[in-house]
Amino acid sequence: MPIQLAHAATLPPAADSVFLLPAGTKELPAALADLPEAARTYVADQLAADSKLITVNHYSHRHYFVVASEKGTAQLIAEAMRKSGHQLHTQVKADKVAELYIQDLTKDADGQLALALAEGLYLTAYAFEGYKTDEKSKKAAVLTRVLLTGAASAEAIQELDNLLQGVCLARDLINAPLNKLNATQFAERMAAAGDEAGYHTEILDLVRIEALRMGGLLAVNLGSPEPPTFTIMEWKPKNARNARPYVLVGKGVVFDTGGLSLKPTPGSMDMMKCDMSGGAAVTGVLYALAKNQVPVHVIGLVPATDNRPGGMAYVPGDVLTMYSGLTVEVLNTDAEGRLILADALAFAKKYEPTLVFDIATLTGAAARAIGKEGIVAMGTADEDQLLALKQAGNRVHERVVEFPLWDEYAEHIKSDIADINNLGKAEAGAISAGKFLERFTEGTPWIHLDIAGPAYLTAPDSYRGKGGTGTSVRLLYDFLVNQE
Repeated sequence: MPIQLAHAATLPPAADSVFLLPAGTKELPAALADLPEAARTYVADQLAADSKLITVNHYSHRHYFVVASEKGTAQLIAEAMRKSGHQLHTQVKADKVAELYIQDLTKDADGQLALALAEGLYLTAYAFEGYKTDEKSKKAAVLTRVLLTGAASAEAIQELDNLLQGVCLARDLINAPLNKLNATQFAERMAAAGDEAGYHTEILDLVRIEALRMGGLLAVNLGSPEPPTFTIMEWKPKNARNARPYVLVGKGVVFDTGGLSLKPTPGSMDMMKCDMSGGAAVTGVLYALAKNQVPVHVIGLVPATDNRPGGMAYVPGDVLTMYSGLTVEVLNTDAEGRLILADALAFAKKYEPTLVFDIATLTGAAARAIGKEGIVAMGTADEDQLLALKQAGNRVHERVVEFPLWDEYAEHIKSDIADINNLGKAEAGAISAGKFLERFTEGTPWIHLDIAGPAYLTAPDSYRGKGGTGTSVRLLYDFLVNQE
């Protein structure tokens, strides 16, 4: 169960509390009058030694002191505070604290540093419920509530809480294995999230997908004993600021064996339950927007299937006719994500959108280029939209690196027998995948986000944790909230 974030008007006596101190603090403010002299001296000594996290145990309660960073931009200072939240959680967990107060003493006008600290705490505390049966594993976490006093408003705290619920929803979906989350179950989970948050969901089944002639989604699904789904989520508030919707398209490959172009298992196929991270992210964004009643009209599209080598599986050399009418020569069945996204991107044009995003764990090339530290982006949106996206990435520290989509890259996906092929060359693999998708978005402003690097981590990384990270939920939420 996630931590609950809430607002508190005052700090009660003898409460487990965090005091957020300004950068460069060397002595405690006089306002902390209830601190005994010996404890005050200890904290002062620790501050003089440049400690950033200090704990004082009063036996009946504990005080934690966190010093804000003074280095870098406001965005980097906020990120340092999220990481301080991660470090604080380790101490709070060891101390078995159930309810924690945060008092901001930095004089931060809008409480952003305290919110960032709470964000780091919350995301670090996330744990996938999993399927273990022993009592210790089933025991709930002790810390259940974090209350903020000071400049952060009750509305801002509730907004953050709802957003982080969306991140954790995405993480839960990513971490679920195929036998617990096939394409049908994934669609049902998206619909259940919509029922809870207040967005509308429509699920297209195999018959309707066949009627639409979505050749990419149908081909990838051929080797599976389970049917595909195509889920349409829509958040359309009456007071929406945008006349035409934003459309988010998420890759929903619930498991990717590579098909007949089979992946090796260690370090590759064994992690491929995460290949629907894009679809999970779209779900998390729609959930957060609806919970927070954000006045922006947004549609989410998630084509979903697994990619297996069984039965009538598609093979290298096949030529597919896509939903758009374009033909595609299949050179590698492990380049399946772009095939299902292509159908969804072409379908998105019917909504006459303001802007289309696709979000996908699409290429190892993107992960090799910038690692787990960022998101590869490219597209046909104008410079202002791309700049706004990068600025959102800097604010939430899901940073975006723009790759080119020069005309010359079209040569990489030329086919002798079809309009295009699905593989590209050995070089610029992330870009040729983007160039492929571009063919299905013509006439529509579009941004492609390749999240292959940060979507799923095999080792813990601060507040992002281990496993599914929910990458791009906070990024896209921030971008959409700040659109005029």
